[in-house]
Amino acid sequence: MRRLNDELGHLSYDIAGDGPPVVLVHAGVADHRMWHAVVHPLAERHTVIWYDLRGFGESAPPTGPFRATDDLRRLLDHLGHERVRLVGASRGGRVALDFTLTHPDRVHSLAMLAAPWPRYHWSADMIAYDEAETAALEAGDLDAAVRINLDMWLRGPARSWDDVADGLTDQLRGPLRISLVNQALVGQHSQGPATGDLAAISIPTLVGVGKLDVADFQDIARRYATAIPGATLVEFATAAHLIAMDAPTELSTVLGPFLAR
Repeated sequence: MRRLNDELGHLSYDIAGDGPPVVLVHAGVADHRMWHAVVHPLAERHTVIWYDLRGFGESAPPTGPFRATDDLRRLLDHLGHERVRLVGASRGGRVALDFTLTHPDRVHSLAMLAAPWPRYHWSADMIAYDEAETAALEAGDLDAAVRINLDMWLRGPARSWDDVADGLTDQLRGPLRISLVNQALVGQHSQGPATGDLAAISIPTLVGVGKLDVADFQDIARRYATAIPGATLVEFATAAHLIAMDAPTELSTVLGPFLAR
């Protein structure tokens, strides 16, 4: 991967293809590798940029206060892209939305896949997951914390491990482990989500969610699709939370015509 160095460390990124630029922003339990199966199809018509958020994958953990939207702006400035198409998953979906709210003139279109909603009233199941992860980390049991997250975000609540494609667990375990190691540091220095009026978003917007995801994120997806004018809601029947890993062919098929707009 290539590196963008700054005063807080470095951001790692990669580029493929040629054409209008598309930026892929990964989930908070993953890194750039979650997009592996969708990069090639998208790169047939686009310049695809995918990178690791600060403290994830090959990007350095933060050494001071930062905003993920500022990191994305610096990356685009470094690459010379004034206006891009954004595709973000989970935490990355919220980064993409925050960037759209903060820099509306720099975003051509927005695709949000299972993005969180700030200050959402989480269900008892989600609270139990969070408490279990916290307990494992406080006990120093990183392996248990990884298993808890794999169960929640890769397998999901609606299927057994037999229904998860071979290889995905091994593909996600390493990036997830790094995210958990750096979680406290990222949380300490991250400057929180942007504020803005969703009703003011005027660009083409796609809201995606897996039908096998936790109920909270299915509800949140419907909220976003209602709150953002003209947004299109797409439900992926065979996907849980990580749509790009569970259903890359279906996602590429949906993104192709959307990004061409």
